[in-house]
Amino acid sequence: METIKSPDATSQDTKLIREVTANDSPITNHEVLAMCPQDSCHHKSPPMPRIMIIAGEASGELHGAGVVEALKRRHSDSDIFGIGGDRMKAAGCELLYHIEQFAFMGLVEVLRHLPFVRRAMQRLEQVFQTRRPDVLVLIDYPDFNLRLARIARRYDIPILYYISPQVWAWRAGRIHTIVKLVDRMAVVFPFEVSLYEQAGGQVEFVGHPLLEVLEAKYDKDAFCQQAGLDPQQPVIGLLPGSRRQEVSSLLPVMLNTLSAVQQGLQHVQGVIGLAPTIRPETISPMLDGHTSVATVENMTYDVMKHADLLLVTSGTATLESACFGTPLIVLYKMARLSWWIARRLVTIPNVALVNVVAGRRIAPEFLQDAAHPDRLVPEVVNLLQDPERLKGMRKELQDVRTKLGAPGASDRVAGLALDMAKEL
Repeated sequence: METIKSPDATSQDTKLIREVTANDSPITNHEVLAMCPQDSCHHKSPPMPRIMIIAGEASGELHGAGVVEALKRRHSDSDIFGIGGDRMKAAGCELLYHIEQFAFMGLVEVLRHLPFVRRAMQRLEQVFQTRRPDVLVLIDYPDFNLRLARIARRYDIPILYYISPQVWAWRAGRIHTIVKLVDRMAVVFPFEVSLYEQAGGQVEFVGHPLLEVLEAKYDKDAFCQQAGLDPQQPVIGLLPGSRRQEVSSLLPVMLNTLSAVQQGLQHVQGVIGLAPTIRPETISPMLDGHTSVATVENMTYDVMKHADLLLVTSGTATLESACFGTPLIVLYKMARLSWWIARRLVTIPNVALVNVVAGRRIAPEFLQDAAHPDRLVPEVVNLLQDPERLKGMRKELQDVRTKLGAPGASDRVAGLALDMAKEL
């Protein structure tokens, strides 16, 4: 039998092939290529990148979907798998867990779900062993993701962390743990670069991914028609969050505030923008006695753009609202023990992302016991009746948007992930 030899193969390669074929058994081109060392065979295809992505909540899942789409554009046969939601799945990610299974927050709530978290960690470690991802991309969700990063380190899997934990807000000491565990940071706020450089980490500012997705479906008239609102009258948008616990805690406060405002300003309308992770039946019991409020699904950005004023649960939604330039009031509540601990760990005066990026308080914050209609109603009424204050807030919010960089964050992150895969 004639031995097949690549023009670039070494004499040692040829000897190996001859030894294997000495028994005159048939040998295929595929088998020969498999025996050639990397880059020694002309017709060897580049390996299919295996990329594992972990996004444990709705905001991270949205940005994860952008990364998956960018990876597929660059490398259509990429094997992408991990934790995400419907958007990541639609973009081409195989879901090992759905984010709905991780919809809990706060220390007390996490403790209740520890058995599930342990089982998930064990399964993901098995994935490290059996599928050997070329790169692990972690998106926000720090308590879970940093624990997973420790496990990935045992298997020498390169780690790219996209959207930094808020080390500038609380538990600043974590930055040293992150730098030790993570190979590269892809940060979304420019002020984060110096923090990681000073700690000795590799970091790149990629811009904020919100700039890629902030687009309303409808103009104001069409939106109001869809929601059953009068476009000539003021609208208060209620954005109670993407997790059931947030909604259960804050939507009743928002609804009671709206009802009290409407007693004095009867022309004011209200609309609830449901996050994709919240089903209408979840909020149905909370709507009893609140007949003068509309509810819309899959139109959160329309609510943000077309409302005159927003009541927003603290989180990414405050930054999204800012990018639309819509005045907002920020609310947040959590279990009392979780709040007691958090207040002793937080080191910055403002907690809402919009205010953190601005470097000052633009949007009023009503946290924990202050998130009560008695406190909120006067602020809402004062804002609605003060056009100059609303105008000033809109201008300051536009300044926040300019600090978020240029669109294209998802593509930049995909490029970093693929570069790290090639370095193996």
